[in-house]
Amino acid sequence: MKKKLYVLFALMGILSIESCTNLEEVVLDESFTSNLSEKQAADGIMAPVYARLPDIFLHTNYFAIQEISTDEAILPYRGGTDWGDNGIYLALHAHTQTSTDPNLRNTWNLILQGMSRAITAINTLPSSKDPIAKTYLAEARGMRAYYSMLTLDLFGLVFVKNDIGENSTILRGDKAVEYIKSELLAVEPNLETTVGPGRLTKGAVWGLLARLYLNAGVYRDPYATAVTFKNEDLDKVIEYTDKIIASGQYQLARDYFSIFNSDNHTNKELVFAVDQRAELNGHNRLAYFSLSGDQFPLPAYPNANGTDGPAITSDFYRTWVNAYGSQDPKVDPRFYRENLSIYSNPADSCVAAENFNINRGILRGQQYGLIRKNGVFVKCADGKMKVGKLAYDTRNKPTLAVDFTEQIDFTVAGSNYNTGYRVEKYEFSKKSVSGRNFGDADIVILRLADVYLMRAEAKLRRSNDVASALADVNTVRAARTYSTPAPALSAMSLDLLYRERGFEFYWEMLRRTDMIRFGKFEDKWTEKSNTDRNKRIFPIPQTAIDGASNIPGYLVQNTGY
Repeated sequence: MKKKLYVLFALMGILSIESCTNLEEVVLDESFTSNLSEKQAADGIMAPVYARLPDIFLHTNYFAIQEISTDEAILPYRGGTDWGDNGIYLALHAHTQTSTDPNLRNTWNLILQGMSRAITAINTLPSSKDPIAKTYLAEARGMRAYYSMLTLDLFGLVFVKNDIGENSTILRGDKAVEYIKSELLAVEPNLETTVGPGRLTKGAVWGLLARLYLNAGVYRDPYATAVTFKNEDLDKVIEYTDKIIASGQYQLARDYFSIFNSDNHTNKELVFAVDQRAELNGHNRLAYFSLSGDQFPLPAYPNANGTDGPAITSDFYRTWVNAYGSQDPKVDPRFYRENLSIYSNPADSCVAAENFNINRGILRGQQYGLIRKNGVFVKCADGKMKVGKLAYDTRNKPTLAVDFTEQIDFTVAGSNYNTGYRVEKYEFSKKSVSGRNFGDADIVILRLADVYLMRAEAKLRRSNDVASALADVNTVRAARTYSTPAPALSAMSLDLLYRERGFEFYWEMLRRTDMIRFGKFEDKWTEKSNTDRNKRIFPIPQTAIDGASNIPGYLVQNTGY
């Protein structure tokens, strides 16, 4: 029987392993691959292992699960007509989700597909004669471990198998943690160090190990009243974060928002990321998801706009206000970047197309931007782009200003199109014709700031080393010198560190995991009063339960669903 090989046809290589364009995955019989070199065949086997990541990190999949389920993001039924989706986003935020949620199902399926592809690569690469196969084999096995970390964090279980044709063994709790740990440790010696953030490297594995050890207490007993942090786990967090920092390979970005720019693939703060440059058929959804439908970021494309999706809750916004007191939160350069000078200079209402950039960060109040009428942008007499106050013309509500309010909830008034402060963290790609395609920005999985803050947390929990933790936090704050850095902190505690993680990593898909580890996930916030500890992990999709029904007792639904 002939083996099957996954092959990606590309002009210049395969999926971030080399620069490439026009990727299309197909499954070819081995007899059709005789003209491929050993290197090309190995590339074709490895590429699919990473290819599911952009889909997993789609705005309605992993992002929604990790953020809309928390106090950082809320997505109401906009205007009573948009984002209703049978109430799944309302339920996710209120912790009343069910096993039939399609976004949970999609995320589950995509993660398991990535895992399946990794197993295929693990079984196929040993027959390759190219020297790169040893590295690829380590990456494939490491990616299987990463996908296992996702299923453990989200659904409380790990599937273990070494061949596609066999049934998986299901692990939970300590056995699951030990399995992932052993897999990451096994592959680390054979990984490269300088192949970029889009592939698994030694630094990425060190970071994943640190993350695993830091959350091990949660994963061993996800329903515990209080998390038990073992000193030996915290020592390992410190060991692996020390290794990353001491390597000198990574660097904190002086410009906070450059971490999320379209050209961030070479940003030295990234340790591990989803490589989704436009040439790799990346998507742009994280940039468009929160913007108004009447915010058009690209003068070249009058059909590229936002969608009035999620906003931050007032609860999360108030953490910024409470931190800075009489000062506006924008004194922290992570909070906001003003790119449109019309905010501070109302006379500047005509802007050259090449100079037009929308603001970044947390957007509040009246928004200004390109004025679009009858499908085209209005221009000034000198040919520059007309910039002015925006209203909801695309919604046929010209009297409703694009004036973002702090208050947002599930009431009719709180669900209007303009409610809630919005987040524009990732840059809108200059190539995105529709706002939904050709995303250039790599999506961050792990970056150096997280390494510093994980080390700070481990030192606080391990020995209450306040001085070292404070130094790590202030190192990150002081690094952002593009504008005036955030003022240094003079005190440190677990509560302050939790707040700092919110400021540094908002909307980066870490919040749910952080909230559980810090004991905050059962707290109350806007439209969420559920205190059920069972909701810390999500239900196994009903389709998966049904699919495994021919094996009695094999796949058991999580408690509380």
